[in-house]
Amino acid sequence: MSDTSIIQEALSKVNDPELHRSITELGMVESIAHSGSTVTLKILLTISGCPMRDRLKNDIEAAALTVDGVSQVVIEFGVMNEEQRANIKKLLRNGREAFISFAQKDSLTRVIGVASGKGGVGKSSLTANLAVAAAQKGLRVGILDADVYGHSIPRLMGLIGQRPTAIDQMFIPLESYGVKVVSMEMFKPERSDAIAYRGPLLHRVLEQLLSDAYWGDLDILFIDLPPGTGDLAISLGQLIPTSEILVITTPQVAAAEVAERAGRIAHQIHQRVIGVIENMSAIACPKCGEEMNLFGSGGGEETARRLTTLVGGDVPLMGKVPFNIDLREGGDQGAPVVISAPNSASAQVISEIVEKLVIRQGSLLGVRLGLA
Repeated sequence: MSDTSIIQEALSKVNDPELHRSITELGMVESIAHSGSTVTLKILLTISGCPMRDRLKNDIEAAALTVDGVSQVVIEFGVMNEEQRANIKKLLRNGREAFISFAQKDSLTRVIGVASGKGGVGKSSLTANLAVAAAQKGLRVGILDADVYGHSIPRLMGLIGQRPTAIDQMFIPLESYGVKVVSMEMFKPERSDAIAYRGPLLHRVLEQLLSDAYWGDLDILFIDLPPGTGDLAISLGQLIPTSEILVITTPQVAAAEVAERAGRIAHQIHQRVIGVIENMSAIACPKCGEEMNLFGSGGGEETARRLTTLVGGDVPLMGKVPFNIDLREGGDQGAPVVISAPNSASAQVISEIVEKLVIRQGSLLGVRLGLA
């Protein structure tokens, strides 16, 4: 094997930090020159001003220095032309044009829409925490913030002001706490800009956020839906027919009727309602220890009962997340409570919910199989 081939093989172990594919497979190594103990490399970046350039430089140097006889590495950076970027897009999409990978029959990704009848029930906070808790268990997880008018996932995930890397019409989701994140906020000129989109355009926005992002292989994609039963809730069912719905409610019994509507619209468009989470549940008084129901009680049970009757199958109450200041403070600071206060009551319940979520009904996971 020639010296150049040995160096090429060493570089094949270097992955692009954003695309998570080998730089040799992506065609980023344009040339290799070996003279004495010095190796000179010409590396092509996908875009000018690549934010991962320094990390890439360090990884490439470390890989090249593992080759016997190499003690110095000189790296010259260039930028790919349109044809080279087009080849990368084809490679990442397996030769196909833009498409929603999660809607394909061979997709192994569970798409879970997190819905609520009304706003203010902590739907986005729970979405962020469920995703991070799932990532902590070793799953590959993404969040699509489809709450176009009230997007708050970037703040909750500590990504305010950050923008994804774009390769022509494809972009790379940002990553935080091991979770890939896409939000409409990332594409607005200014964070304070209002979005005034109507039905058909909202459908197109959701379609583009799903198809134009390079998500890679995910185990679970959480979609933070807008409250209510509007256009985007219906569009999700149309774009990804296999998507499932998780309904968030509060303990107030009066809220159960409103929360049921989110499950009802999902059932009408043949989505599976997998469960109910009650947020802002009872907490223990810090002084006397007595349980306090600040927002009433019974809403979660009532929502689960109504939806079970509606769908004709079991829609369980998956957990009650207690009202906790750690949950609110973590959201404001961009540190989900499962990270900032993992021993808190809220974090513990969220972790237990994720344990239930990752096992599908009818799954053989955990079942003893008799082997002949």
